[in-house]
Parts: sequence; structure tokens; C-alpha cells
Amino acid sequence: MSKKVNLNKIVKDYENNYKNVEHKIVLCAGLMCIASGALKVFEELKKEIKKQGLPVSLEINSKCAGVYVSKSGCQGFCQQGPLMNINDKIFYTQVKVEDVKEIVELTIKQNKKIERLLYLDPKTKKSTAKMEEIPFYKHQERILLKDCGNTNPDDINEYIANGGYASAQKATMKMNAEEICTEISASGLRGRGGGGFLTGKKWNFARIQETEKKYIICNGDEGDPGAFMDRSIMEGNPHSVIEGMIIASQAIGADEGYVYVRMEYPLAVDRMNKAVKQAEKLGILGKNIFGSNKNFKLHVMEGAGAFVCGEETALIASVEGQRGMPRPKPPFPAESGLFGKPTIINNVETIATVPKVLAMGGKKFGKVGTETSPGTKTFALTGHIVNTGLIEVPFGTTLREVIYDIAGGVTNEKGEIEEGAFKAAQIGGPSGGCLTKKHLDLKLDYDNLKKADAMVGSGGLVVLNNTTCMVNIAKFFMQFTQHESCGKCVPCREGTKQMLTLLTDITEGKATMKTLEVLESLATVVKTASLCGLGKSAPNPVLSTIKHFRSEYIAHIEKKTCPTGECLALAKYNIDQANCKKCSLCKKVCPTDAISGEPGKTHKIDSTKCIKCGACKTACKFDAIFVGGSK
Repeated sequence: MSKKVNLNKIVKDYENNYKNVEHKIVLCAGLMCIASGALKVFEELKKEIKKQGLPVSLEINSKCAGVYVSKSGCQGFCQQGPLMNINDKIFYTQVKVEDVKEIVELTIKQNKKIERLLYLDPKTKKSTAKMEEIPFYKHQERILLKDCGNTNPDDINEYIANGGYASAQKATMKMNAEEICTEISASGLRGRGGGGFLTGKKWNFARIQETEKKYIICNGDEGDPGAFMDRSIMEGNPHSVIEGMIIASQAIGADEGYVYVRMEYPLAVDRMNKAVKQAEKLGILGKNIFGSNKNFKLHVMEGAGAFVCGEETALIASVEGQRGMPRPKPPFPAESGLFGKPTIINNVETIATVPKVLAMGGKKFGKVGTETSPGTKTFALTGHIVNTGLIEVPFGTTLREVIYDIAGGVTNEKGEIEEGAFKAAQIGGPSGGCLTKKHLDLKLDYDNLKKADAMVGSGGLVVLNNTTCMVNIAKFFMQFTQHESCGKCVPCREGTKQMLTLLTDITEGKATMKTLEVLESLATVVKTASLCGLGKSAPNPVLSTIKHFRSEYIAHIEKKTCPTGECLALAKYNIDQANCKKCSLCKKVCPTDAISGEPGKTHKIDSTKCIKCGACKTACKFDAIFVGGSK
């Protein structure tokens, strides 16, 4: 028997219950904040509020009153965690357990700010009380991530109170499949997993297939090193993924779907499973969803964590219980996918964006971003920057804006902001390419990045300073892709192995110019002849670094030196006599007595004894120790 879902009643009940709340405290419970002690702060907060005689509530219901304490998903500002937002007016950073008593006494009871817990801008030296006024947030447009860092991921009623499931209900009860596909097509929404294929077009391919059984798969197998966009969405706003899956199912006529999550994401798996159970209980999932005559069963499946399963046919094989290996296309999954049935696969960010598209309207959504890349994109921002974290910006935002306005600038090896320290940004993970100083004003979108021999990818963005060896970076990503190759096709299996060997020879001083020639030729072959996207994109970091930093490759090959000193086999430590104060600090820390010279006299490093540990360089307070040609 169908069960009607009255979203309006849920919203009204929630709002009535919320009237009894005097203060709302939202504590970030993303993984980075949890690692910094957020859960301990949360427990202490509950105890202290009770201790000081105030009523405390952990969920919004008819009995709640006083102080509502909630855990949210990732709020993005990972560098400053644990993060605490009080009444959307006071935003505290780096909160510790010992700060809790003062927070309750002064901020909750007396509405006073605690200055030391406010964000302090390292450039202006001014503190900021409101979240939206902090430069990290001010220069973003958080459409997808807004709810992720503001609502309780375990409370379906809070999600509904913020407009959740209204788009899914509309798609189920008031729209037909063609209308949904038309609306998504009008938005220009492109796949956020790397390929950038038009979502509406992909859905239409599956919609027109004449078969009773079809499937929807959400790809949460986020394998890029340092990427955590999809994980954060599943952990912080799992219901947005479910809602997007429901809409997709109605668009193509599917009655069953899978959220495929890598097993290294236990918190995401747990929160997705809880969200599915809550949605089933309300009649949003299962049989006769929203009181209609339509069914949609959703499974949460753990994957083994293979990078190749980011490729859709390999992911399908894994869901079917086979080894995750790609197959040739055509036929495409939209025609013959899971168990031979038409199947649509989108990544987490794409799926979670779909409800926003229907809520805003396709044309209005299409006005955000650029003409060919509408909407916003999340990036996992890491590397040599002041502010690492999870960000969301409109397509068309420049690399300069991301690095200097949001990330706060580039840091040197001492962690200090330094003008001119920027060297490159690796975008798109192991499948992407390097952007250099000449790309700082490049507008980030699918087409511009493709012209720059890079790609949006899933959204990994690593900022590198002048101390980074670009040959070593290429080697790092090649190690990753070679290890993750499924081995099915020879170009990828053997080609990546040989490319890694050639890169190793270059970083160890064993290469000749012929090595570089062979490396470039082999990279082109692997890129052209590999079966799937993993192999075809594996050479990208190599080709990109050779193009933009060829001089570094030549220095490794001809001069047998690593300009940055990162490649230990080529590192040669020297003392700059002009800066040396002859204090003997370096000599005292050298474990092999490789440094000669008495206090007040000239110091030298014996390269035959030096084990290149870097202890002398760390100990020197006068920047007198340098490696290779770094001076």
C-alpha cells in the first residue's frame, strides 16, 4: 500500500519545534576536524552546558529547548579545525576541550566573543567573527557545500526543513522522464568526475532504451591521492546523494540503484546507510515512493578501493562481483551496463548537484559559471598554501583567485607566506596536468583546462612552491598509476612500468637525453593505445611537466643535479660562505662528521661522507646551507 509523504508537515513541525531553541551550536565533524579532536569537544560541550544549568538538545523534536548542539559534515576550512559556528554569528577556529567552559560562560550565556578563538588573518592581522567574512569563505560560492557544513547529516528532518527531497518529490509526482532530462540538459550540467560529459545527454541515452529493468550507479570510488570532495559530501550531506539518485531514476526509468563507496571511507558508508534507512522509513525510498506507483530500491555497496574502478565499466564489473577491469566500448553502459541492462553512472558531486538544478531551474543554474561549464565545482585544496581544505567556486574562477584569495597565498619551506614562491599547481590528480605561473589568470573550466593540457578531473588541486622537483612529482604520480593499473591491456600495464623505470633513472642520475626522448615517445603511445581512461591519462603529469619544466629534466640528465635537492641520489649539500656565520651549528648536528671547520673558521661539506639527511640545512639559522644549484 502506498505511503504518502507530507514534506510540508515535516517542515512545519520542524520549524515549530525549533522555536524553542535559544542557541544553535554547529561543530564540524568532518574527518579532519575529528582527527583534531572535534568529537572530544562535542562531548565536553554537552557536559558543560548541563553543568552550567542550561537545557541541551541533540536533535530538533517536540521536547527540545535551550541549546541545540549539532555535528555537521566538513565545513571546508580544514587547516583551522576543529570549527564551531554559534548562531551563525560567531565562528570559532582551532577549538580545544579546554576552551569549552569559557565558550559556554561567555559566548552562550553572555553573547561575548572570545578573541583568541576567532580567525586571525595572517596578512591583515585582523580577527573575523563571522564565517562568511573570512576570505577563505568570502570568495567561494557554496551551493553544494552549504548544507554539508551546516546541517546534521544524521537528521533527515533537518534536511527536509532546508528544502530537501522537494525536488525528488516533484520529479516523481509531477514530471515525466523526458521533462526531467530536458531540465537537466537546459542546465548544461556536466559530469564532475573528470570526463565532463553532458549529464542530460547521458540520461537521455538510457531513457530511450526500451527495457523494463534499468540501473543507476553513484560512483563514490574516489581514488585520487589527496582528493576528498565526494567523501565529504557523502559524510556531510548523504541525503543530497539519495535525492539526486531518485531524480536520476525517474529520468531514465530505473527502479534500482547502487551507491558505490570505497571501503576506506567507513564514516561515509555509515552515514549513507543511516540516510537510506531513514528515507525508507518515511516512504521516500522502497516501494511506491512518495505515495506514487513507482519503486526505487537503493543499495550502499563498499568497493575494494581500486583506482581503476573510477572507470565506469570497471566499476560495473566490481558491482557484479567480478574483478574491477574495464571493457571496450561500445556498447556503452547506457545501452548495456550492469547485468547487461541500461545503466547510468555519475559521480557523487554530479548526483548531489541534480536536486539543486531542479530547485533553481535548469536555465537559472546554467547562468552560474561559464557558458560551456555551468555551475560550481568543488576542489580539494592542498599543498604549499596557507589554507588547505574543501572549497567550491563557480567555473570561470581563476587559478590566482583560488590560490591567493581563498587559499591565502603560497608558503615557503618554512611555512611562511612568500611572494613569488608559487611554482606550479597539479590539477586533476594522477590524470591531470600542471599549471604554471603563466596560467595564474586562466579561468578554470573544462575547455580552458583542456587547452592547457590539463583537466578538471574529480577536483584535486595541489599547489607547489619553488622547493618542489617537478621530475619527482611526475615520478610520484606514475608510481601511483602504475600500481593501480589493472593489467588488462599491455600499453598501460607495461607502458606505465617502463615510464616509471625511465623516470627513476632520471632522478637517480642514470639517464641520458635518449632516455628523455624514449620517455616522451612511450608516453604518447600509452596515451593513445590504452584501453580505458586510467591508461590514457596516466602520461599526463609526465608530458605536462616535460612541457613546462624541461630545463629541470635536462639538469637531472646532463648536469646530474636536482635543482631543488629533492632527488637524494643527485643532492649535493654545499655551504654558501657569504651567508655562513661560522657558528658550527651545522657541524654539531651532522651524524657522519661530514662538515669540517672550527667555530670562527671556514666550514666545508665532504660530499663523500654526506648522507644527504638534511640535518645541517634544518639547523642552519642563516640560510647558508644549499643543495645543488638552489643558490
